[in-house]
Order: sequence, then structure tokens, then C-alpha cells
Amino acid sequence: MSNHSDNNEDRGYDIRYARNLVIGVLIGGMAGAAAMLLLAPQSGKKTRDQIQREGILLFDRTTGFGKQALAQARSDTREFATGFREKAGQLKQRGQDKIVQQLDRVSAAVEAA
Repeated sequence: MSNHSDNNEDRGYDIRYARNLVIGVLIGGMAGAAAMLLLAPQSGKKTRDQIQREGILLFDRTTGFGKQALAQARSDTREFATGFREKAGQLKQRGQDKIVQQLDRVSAAVEAA
């Protein structure tokens, strides 16, 4: 019987402890929020305005970096395409030279026969 009584007392203590903990956390949170508002270096409107300005600057910088990267990619693509066309032209010329050489050999062989 005393065992049952001890469990009820423990539960009552646990509930009171949990309730007091929750109340303490709520009071501490409200006190912290009040202190933050009272000790803030500037008003909420100024803070919001500053965040908005910083956001716009960050957006502008990001956009600028994006434009630079795009311009660099386009430049690199043009350089690659120009180099590719030059190489393709060189290979085409080599192929034509080889064909002419082979035709000259065939013509020479036909004449010799």
C-alpha cells in the first residue's frame, strides 16, 4: 500500500516540476524578448529597411556575378567555336590534299598502264 502511495507522490512531484519548468521557460522567453526590444540599437522599421536594402544589394551583386559568368561563357563558347572551325577547315584541307594525291597516283598508274 505504501508503494502505491509513493508512486502517486512521485507523479505529483513530476507534474509540479514539469509545470514549473514550462512556466519558467515562458517567463524567461518573454523577459528575453522584452529586453531585446528595449535594448535594440534601432527601431524595427529601421531594421526592416536595412534588411531590405541589404537584400537588394545582394540581389544586384548576385545578378552582376551571373551576368559576368554568362558573358564569360559566351566568350569561351565563341573561342571554342572559332578554334573548332579552324581545326575543321584544316582537316578538310588535309582530306582534300590526300584525295588529290590519291587521284594523281591513280592517274599516273593509269597512264603508265
